[in-house]
Amino acid sequence: MKNFIEELQWRGMIHDVMPGAEAHLMEQMRSAYVGFDPTADSLHIGNLVPIMLLAHFQRCGHKPVALVGGATGMIGDPSGKSNERNLLDEKTLRHNQEAIKVQLAHFLNFEGSSENNAVLVNNYDWMKDFSFLEFIRDVGKHITVNYMMAKDSVKNRISSEASEGMSFTEFTYQLVQGYDFLHLFKDNACTIQMGGSDQWGNITTGTELIRRIGNGKGYAITCPLITKSDGSKFGKSEGGNIWLDSKRTSPYKFYQYWLNSSDEDAEKYIKIFTFLSTEDIVALVNEHKEMPHLRLLQKRLAKEITAMVHSESEFENAEKASNILFSKSFKTDIQTLDEVTFLDVFEGVPQTEISKNELIEGVDMIAALAAKTNFLASNSEARRALKENSVAVNKVKVKEDYMLSESDLINDKYILINKGKRNTYIIKVL
Repeated sequence: MKNFIEELQWRGMIHDVMPGAEAHLMEQMRSAYVGFDPTADSLHIGNLVPIMLLAHFQRCGHKPVALVGGATGMIGDPSGKSNERNLLDEKTLRHNQEAIKVQLAHFLNFEGSSENNAVLVNNYDWMKDFSFLEFIRDVGKHITVNYMMAKDSVKNRISSEASEGMSFTEFTYQLVQGYDFLHLFKDNACTIQMGGSDQWGNITTGTELIRRIGNGKGYAITCPLITKSDGSKFGKSEGGNIWLDSKRTSPYKFYQYWLNSSDEDAEKYIKIFTFLSTEDIVALVNEHKEMPHLRLLQKRLAKEITAMVHSESEFENAEKASNILFSKSFKTDIQTLDEVTFLDVFEGVPQTEISKNELIEGVDMIAALAAKTNFLASNSEARRALKENSVAVNKVKVKEDYMLSESDLINDKYILINKGKRNTYIIKVL
């Protein structure tokens, strides 16, 4: 059996480990769980660290349990939050659970007859029939208010000037999460809970319930919260979260996020977000330092994580799209991109629309640059650009006598026009 704690330590994925956890893990196969918030039908890359914790746990010979917080999702975890979140109905939560399982299956093995197959559970299933009176009698009496008030997630929320305080609903969150650990301890022989370092307080409430009610021993393992070297928040872009669902974040944009990592971040990320061995990573880092301009580290990181979250073919498409502007067979290669990826590659490029009938009749280049599109201010400016040989249609230089036609269409809808190296325009044909 592989040493799970050692595996996490060299990857920089350990923040706190409860004493005795490592020896406990080396004795036999153990079960550990991580909770996931089901308030969206997709996980995002901020969830990748806990996902990787479970994936490494399974690869080390242990049994991972992924808990979807259908009940806790109805309350909202106060950790790191300044406001309460919106509560969702059961139907929405069930839909989100199924979508999340599909994503987790890219990392965890749920199928087959192996003893350490991953398991997906929803805490709503055991919380929904629990009456309020039963809960405060059977669970609440074992944890004091003083104990709960001492937790950082509670203290920070109550003392924060930006916060409006904390409702009783959120105050009880740690008890509900703590009960999850107790339930899984009893029903699934689950002795370990893992999560981000901000979850330490909630997890240790669970170990306390296991000690007081279950007469057993539970362990907590947490990982650091990932930050970027420039101080900005990991997992966010200008458009918000980077999602694992391709409908929310396209594979191209997903690939680009990792490709644009700084050298410092890429060296950290490749240990955390891939399954590459120590030897492979050390060799890759050394090679990168010798030739940093080739960005070998970023390219390998983007490849590994995009192929894992999406697929090998989606990675290949994203890589091709990233290199397409430098392609010697641009017109042929651009035709292979789907419309979403095409628009992602040229995001922010100004567009104008013309009718297909106009294109059938043929549009001369002066009109295409000026009157029809207003890309250039006047016909004389368009004529001058053409005479200077600075205009290209789909990356091919054209003269003043060139006529745009249907043969110029990309994906039967778009024509790309460049004036010089920096000015790009798209004509959308309807």
